[in-house]
Amino acid sequence: MKQNILKHLAIIMDGNGRWAEQQGLKRTKGHEAGAEVVREITTYCANHPTIESVTHYAFSTENWKRPKLEVEFLMKLLDRYLKKELATYQEENIRFVAIGDLSQFSPKLQKTIAVTMRETRDNTRLDQVLALNYGGRDEIVRAANRVLERGGKITEESLGAALDTPYRDIDLLIRTSGEQRLSNYLLWQLSYSELAFTPTLWPDFTPEELEGLIGDFEQRNRRFGGI
Repeated sequence: MKQNILKHLAIIMDGNGRWAEQQGLKRTKGHEAGAEVVREITTYCANHPTIESVTHYAFSTENWKRPKLEVEFLMKLLDRYLKKELATYQEENIRFVAIGDLSQFSPKLQKTIAVTMRETRDNTRLDQVLALNYGGRDEIVRAANRVLERGGKITEESLGAALDTPYRDIDLLIRTSGEQRLSNYLLWQLSYSELAFTPTLWPDFTPEELEGLIGDFEQRNRRFGGI
């Protein structure tokens, strides 16, 4: 059987809050620990021989329902993370890309996102995509409106090209923390993706565990509706 090649990896980073509670810490400490893991996993992906893109579910359209103080902390954490990671992006030759409805963020955070994207746009080793204020249904609706605004006809090709993520389909989706659902994530791009669920909480997720899940993916029999 031919070995599968992983080019586009997507991750639902779940379990920060539960990790913090198990440690007797505030939920914010779990998010801080999770941000460190994002760096470790992204660096691993940048040095992997086949991975070209890794897309992290960082903040969903539903996450606004969380307590106001937690949401405010997440916005500040994201701003700090991007400013701090710029050096890593340049050192590892990583291009940063943000997807989702960014218009709902503060002007300050929107500027940080835009600057990070601009400063890394010529990097070529890996695309690190953060899904921010992102929902799969919302992305499809916005893409359909883009096609209609341009006077086009909605087809699979035109809609796919108008998405936030005009990349190849996702090869493998990993979700941490034991939950086994998509949570409105990349619904279009996951049509024929392989899925992997691990009970590990995101702050405890390691490059070694990722490597094992990739090894399992490489041996799967992917038929894409065929025999």
